[in-house]
Amino acid sequence: MHEEILSVREIEKTFTLSAKQRKIEKTTLKKKVAVDKLSFTAHKGEVFGLLGPNGAGKTTTLRILSTLMTPDKGDAFIDNISVRSHPHEIRKKIGFLTSELKLEDFFTPNYLYDFFSHLHHVEPDIAQKRKAELFDHFGVSRFAEVKVANLSTGMKQKTSLVVAMAHAPDIVIFDEPTNGLDLLTAKSVTDFLLDLREQGKTIILSTHIFSLAEKVCDRIGIIIDGKMTACAPLAELTREASLETVFFNLYEKTAGEINE
Repeated sequence: MHEEILSVREIEKTFTLSAKQRKIEKTTLKKKVAVDKLSFTAHKGEVFGLLGPNGAGKTTTLRILSTLMTPDKGDAFIDNISVRSHPHEIRKKIGFLTSELKLEDFFTPNYLYDFFSHLHHVEPDIAQKRKAELFDHFGVSRFAEVKVANLSTGMKQKTSLVVAMAHAPDIVIFDEPTNGLDLLTAKSVTDFLLDLREQGKTIILSTHIFSLAEKVCDRIGIIIDGKMTACAPLAELTREASLETVFFNLYEKTAGEINE
């Protein structure tokens, strides 16, 4: 039995919608429940995937785990440390990558990596060795002194990734890591996820891409409208049907329950 490293306990998060947001959401409701009594666990050395459509609550959940948001109710524990009460301790343990992460245009990959290594108190010789390995792996070396403003979308994502790994965290949280990337860049990120799993890292991953979930995840939680509708090992979920079929069956069932 693998050691439990993450425990999410009935977290809730509700947002107040502006008039503009209500128009976009096509709703008259003034509040939106993004995460609704969500609970799940993840084990050391596994890839746990949160699978769901856009707007399901995946990003909000990962932002709570990364201490960028505080839940309205409930709590989550990483390595037995509360994200509510000890956010600074959590940040030392995790790496967080999101496609929405915006790097400052003026800086270079070299500067950003050195800055974040220093921020995490990584010894200079270790930081330089790790930087050389990561820059080489992702082909960042050629662009090390190019300002972020002049990098391609794919290279910006790769730079974000190496910066997130500057302190070699044991727990890595990836929010839609291949979203909007070209095929080659997406493959390099996927391969890196598999490398991290081989190294024994714990990865919490959100995605709406079935092929990515099937390729890298050990266990999957399917989240729809902020609720966990299924949570099990990938092999168990897909015993009788593909992951895509399982998901859409759950989605239709959930939609039917809401409309009743």
